[in-house]
Amino acid sequence: MPDATEDAPAAATSDRFILSTVAGLAGAFVLFGLLVDGPRTALQGLVAIQLVRDTLVTDYIGVGGKGAAFLNAGLLTLVACGFYWRCRAKMTGGAVAALLLVLGFALFGKNLLNVWPIVGGVWLYCRLKGEAFGAHLNTAFFGCALAPVVSEILFSTTLSPMVTLPLAVATGIGMGLVLVPVAAQLFKAHGGLSLYNMGFAAGILGTLVVALYRSYGFVPAPVFIWTRGNNLLLGAFLFALFAALAALGLWHDRGAARHFRSILRMSGQAPADFIGAAGFGATLVNMGVSGALGTLYLVVIGGDLNGPTIGALMTIVGFAAAGKHPANFLPVMIGVFIGTLAKPWNAHDPSLQLAALFGTTLAPIAGRFGWHWGIVAGFIHSSAALAVGDLHGGLVLYNNGFAAGLVASVLGPVVAVIKGRKVEA
Repeated sequence: MPDATEDAPAAATSDRFILSTVAGLAGAFVLFGLLVDGPRTALQGLVAIQLVRDTLVTDYIGVGGKGAAFLNAGLLTLVACGFYWRCRAKMTGGAVAALLLVLGFALFGKNLLNVWPIVGGVWLYCRLKGEAFGAHLNTAFFGCALAPVVSEILFSTTLSPMVTLPLAVATGIGMGLVLVPVAAQLFKAHGGLSLYNMGFAAGILGTLVVALYRSYGFVPAPVFIWTRGNNLLLGAFLFALFAALAALGLWHDRGAARHFRSILRMSGQAPADFIGAAGFGATLVNMGVSGALGTLYLVVIGGDLNGPTIGALMTIVGFAAAGKHPANFLPVMIGVFIGTLAKPWNAHDPSLQLAALFGTTLAPIAGRFGWHWGIVAGFIHSSAALAVGDLHGGLVLYNNGFAAGLVASVLGPVVAVIKGRKVEA
């Protein structure tokens, strides 16, 4: 059964207001990008970002500069918001999560050039099936996890653009075409215990596509661009942004604090929609608090604020509308941290910073089975996330989502048997 609360539900919020709020976040990224480096430098860097290979990990701050990275993220998200507005899509928690994943991952993998073949493939699926594109917009923009495949084909070979351009477009469209049924089928494997179902689906699909290309001699070369030294500026921006979200939530709904407490009692098991269950005001408070806690984790462990980690933080913020809250994701982060103590690495190593933040996709395990199982899930994830990248050659942006899908698919049924419960919500 879906989560329920004891409190009276908050008043419904219009889709227009919710979409405008997301667009406002994107606008803040654009403004920050233009101010921090100046329009000329930001635009020059923006061009460089479109033409780079996007294999994990490619920090756009290291490619085009802070201004260009934030400009790319904000502009791409505004365009995505335009799709939701044009299609009159329902602005559920899942829609907010999809748009904020565009905002976050456009700092290190999605750009104004490489996402459209994927989106086009989902559109083509809708045309062939006679279904409304608006009903599958979330899948289209979540599915842009596979966008690096498009960039890799375009820019990593010595082949003529006459060959690479149609090949990249056809591959992207083909992947988008099958995303809807693949994602629906794979959801059954973990029963909503991993929130990044598209990461699981994209990971498996990306592994198959990369295996196919590898068999013809196309082997993606590793990339690692990771910036440091921007914590003060970027931290101030993020904390201000998250405080603004929480303040907006309290202004929008006088009962937001009470409804936020009701969110903390929910399991978060997918499909979860905190906007529908507790109201947009409480959801905004949850988004602001969750983002601030994620940022604080990085500060405490001596981590880095850059494109990849801010992308991970925006993923926490986005899914704070659709399954995550401090009570269910903090145990997973603690589990990942404990996992680092038993490894020859440190919590502030890049891969483990990302594992702790993205691993919060396993929050429903803690929400459904208890905080201690969340710690176990995080501990296992700290190892799984380090192992699956070779399968897809770094061409799937949701690498942690892929790993977490595997963890949830195995751990979920085991814990359910131990506790004598069904996995289904």
